[in-house]
Amino acid sequence: MPTLDRHDDVFVLDLGDTENRFHPDWLAAVGALLDEVEKADGPRALVTAATGKFYSNGLDLEWLFANADRAGEYVAGVQALLARLLTLPVVTVAALQGHTFAAGAMFSLAHDFRVMRGDRGYWCLPEAEIDIPFTPGMSALIQARLAPQAAHEAMTTARRYGGHDALAAAIVDRTADEDAVRRTAVELAAAHTAKAGPTLGTIKTRMYPHVLAALAQDIPLG
Repeated sequence: MPTLDRHDDVFVLDLGDTENRFHPDWLAAVGALLDEVEKADGPRALVTAATGKFYSNGLDLEWLFANADRAGEYVAGVQALLARLLTLPVVTVAALQGHTFAAGAMFSLAHDFRVMRGDRGYWCLPEAEIDIPFTPGMSALIQARLAPQAAHEAMTTARRYGGHDALAAAIVDRTADEDAVRRTAVELAAAHTAKAGPTLGTIKTRMYPHVLAALAQDIPLG
């Protein structure tokens, strides 16, 4: 399950050491840890990271297919997390040490910055291949955070981007060696800890009103 640590003024939220799929219990745990970050006083920033082969593989499809009657509630919870992270009143950096797929990739896009391992691991939106359409909110988030050509290619072809290709497409902001991804993300976040506060949250909220409106829609998959 997710854990929270702190390095001086930078909080590090470790998503876990499995595929880190968005099980309802995982969503609740991440939400509670974000509460701690948001309620803390003083300068601060947030890095999300993971341990092992995956950053996140996104939706917990096994749970979702077993609980189809709760699909609308589940997707609403995922979209609420994306919206919250997009507008969190601290600078956020995703440290992508491993595979970052589907809703996990969207989760990374809700951060202010992304640092990705350069030599291994993929960033991918596989929905076109797995026959699951993006919700309006997910589409809005992707299109708001990526350049039009990159968004179109990523969404329609399910291309798997390695770190250097992701950097060239401006999907990520930096690449680093495996043992430096988290450290690089913490250093990037540490440079912006003084910006934490309501003003930053307001700026982010006013930057993405159409994305937030779309993410607020309670729309099931399909």
